[in-house]
Amino acid sequence: MVYNVKSKEHIFEGKKFFPQCHASTLVALDNGDILSAWFAGSYEGHSDVAIWLSKRGQRGWSDPIKVADVEEMPCWNPVLFNDNKGTIFLFYKVGKTIPSWFTMFKTSTDDGDTWSEPKELIKGDTGGRGPVRNKPIILSDNTFLAPASKETETDWDAFVDISKDGGKTWTKSGMVPRDADQFEGKGLIQPTLWESKPGMVHMLIRSTEGFIYRSDSEDNGLSWSKAYPTDLPNNNSGIDLIKLENGALVLVYNPIKGNWAARTPIVCSISYDNGNSWEDELVLEHNEKPKDKTDGEFSYPAIVSRGNMVYITYTWKRRSVIFYEIEITIN
Repeated sequence: MVYNVKSKEHIFEGKKFFPQCHASTLVALDNGDILSAWFAGSYEGHSDVAIWLSKRGQRGWSDPIKVADVEEMPCWNPVLFNDNKGTIFLFYKVGKTIPSWFTMFKTSTDDGDTWSEPKELIKGDTGGRGPVRNKPIILSDNTFLAPASKETETDWDAFVDISKDGGKTWTKSGMVPRDADQFEGKGLIQPTLWESKPGMVHMLIRSTEGFIYRSDSEDNGLSWSKAYPTDLPNNNSGIDLIKLENGALVLVYNPIKGNWAARTPIVCSISYDNGNSWEDELVLEHNEKPKDKTDGEFSYPAIVSRGNMVYITYTWKRRSVIFYEIEITIN
C-alpha cells in the first residue's frame, strides 16, 4: 500500500476570520470541488459561535462565509452529506448545552452556492437526532443511516437515525447496548459507520475508556450488538472512517490511550479485513512538545473519498482547519 500525498493546506488563515474553530466536515462534489464547514466564534459554546463554509475549486479555497447562525445561541458540529442525487445536506446542532441541543439542517442543489432556509430535523427534539458529528452513509438499498449519540450529565450512548425516504423523515434505532457498570467514564458517542455487505452494518465509536469501541448490526442498523472494545487506543476524541471502492477501510484518529488525553498525533490507518486489524499508519500531524493543550491539538477528523482519492480535514490548534488530499494505492 502506498500513500501519495497530493496536497496538505490550511483552508484559511488562522484567527483572520474568528478567534477559534473546531469540528470540521467535508464533502466531495461531482465536479471535483470540495466543500468544508466547521463551527467558529470566540470559543466553543459561546453564543457567537456559528457554522462557516468554504469551497475549494481550481483556484483554491474561497474565503469562509457564515452559512448558519442563531442569535444568542451557539451552533455545533456541522455535518455535510451528499445524497448522490444532486442535493447537499448541512446538518448542525444548536443549543446552549450539549444535553439540550437540537438538530437543524439546510440543503443546497447548486453545490453549496446557495442554501435553503433552516429547518428542525425532528420537531420538538432535545438531545440531538440525526448525525451528531460524522457523515451519514447510504446503504445498498438506498437507506440513509446517520451516526448519532445522546449525551446527558451522567451517560453517553450511541445509536443511528434511519431514513427510508431520502432524508425527509427519520426513525431512531435501538441504543447500542453496553454494560454501563463496566465503564469507568460516561460511555460512547460519535460513531462512524460502514456497510460490509447488504444488511451488515458496523460502527466504530468514540469512548471514555481508552480505546475505540465497536458494534455490529445484521438488520440494516435497526438493532446493534453489545459494544465491545477494539485494540485501537482512543483519547476520547473524534474519529472518522471511509470505505473505499476496493473494500479497504481508512480510519483517521488520535492513537492515544487515555480519557481526554493529548490530541496529538493524528494518523491514518488502513484495514483490509473489515476493521478486525489495522496497519499502514500514516502520521498526518504531530507536535511532540506542545506549549499548551491548544498548541498540540490536531483533532476531530472528517474523511470522504472518490475512487482511490481520500480527502481529510481536521482541527489545527483550534485556529484553522487542515485539508489533505491523498491518493491511496493498494498493491
